[in-house]
Amino acid sequence: LVIDRLRKFRPDLIHITGPGDMGILGFWASNILKIPMAASWHTNLHEYASKRLQKAFRFAPCLVRNYIGETAESQSLRALMGFYRLAHFTLAPNQGMVNLLDERTGRPAYLMQHGVDADRFCPQRRERQEGTFCIGYVGRLTPEKNVRSFVELERNLLAAGQHDFRFLLVGEGSERDWLARNLKNAELPGTLTGGRLAAAFAGMDAFVFPSGTDTFGLVVLEAMASGVPVVVTPCTGARVEIEQGVSGFLAEDFTGSLLELMRGEALRRRMGAAARRFACSRMWSSVFENIYETYDQAFLRDEVRRRMTPPLPCLPR
Repeated sequence: LVIDRLRKFRPDLIHITGPGDMGILGFWASNILKIPMAASWHTNLHEYASKRLQKAFRFAPCLVRNYIGETAESQSLRALMGFYRLAHFTLAPNQGMVNLLDERTGRPAYLMQHGVDADRFCPQRRERQEGTFCIGYVGRLTPEKNVRSFVELERNLLAAGQHDFRFLLVGEGSERDWLARNLKNAELPGTLTGGRLAAAFAGMDAFVFPSGTDTFGLVVLEAMASGVPVVVTPCTGARVEIEQGVSGFLAEDFTGSLLELMRGEALRRRMGAAARRFACSRMWSSVFENIYETYDQAFLRDEVRRRMTPPLPCLPR
């Protein structure tokens, strides 16, 4: 059925977004129909494998956990690169990943920026009045997102004399119950969508993203569109979106950055406005134009034209 539909549609390109069921189906269709295939990288699955296995073996000595994590990460990355090598060209949301794909797959790799709906996510969605400082997060509450660091952050802020603050942690995951037990003042509403999600973003005074495994972090861009200063780790893909000290902070230790924002309303407003301006330059319409230009550019490359026949023998029909 899929092959018949694609034959009727007559696409010039098949674009897959990862090594899941649909990605495998896309490769199969590309191979049968002799249609070039692009593969975009969205998730650092190799790092997720490492973090989750380290959690599963938390009872083991530190050296053993580290060995298991490093082995899982390197072998998972090797397998992933093998899958992306099947594409005629690849795309990734940050330059570091573009370079890695180019080096490890031997396929042309291009930057594919993400966008945001700055009409949906905007400061006008804010419903709550000024009051208790709201530290927000949106995403999965899982080990690879490093969400347990919120407990240490709360402890540090209290030790610094700050008491009028609360956490708003939006999302579900295996760490949710642990966070509910260990955070003194936190709201965990679960998964929010639509207008409720937009209002949650706009109601934050600072957005904190402790994950070091994300290739981009779309939620960071949504927070910026909502006029919220952001604090992220310097090792996440989202760092490329942040102008240090202007629209947010890149920080290993979030405590100092949050103290600045909590003590400086003018700084908070100035950073929020700068974050909003940047996000408005990343509307989806302009992002899609760049992607279409990338498709054209890829097709003009000799090595892509030479690989119009997929790199593996034809699969059974």
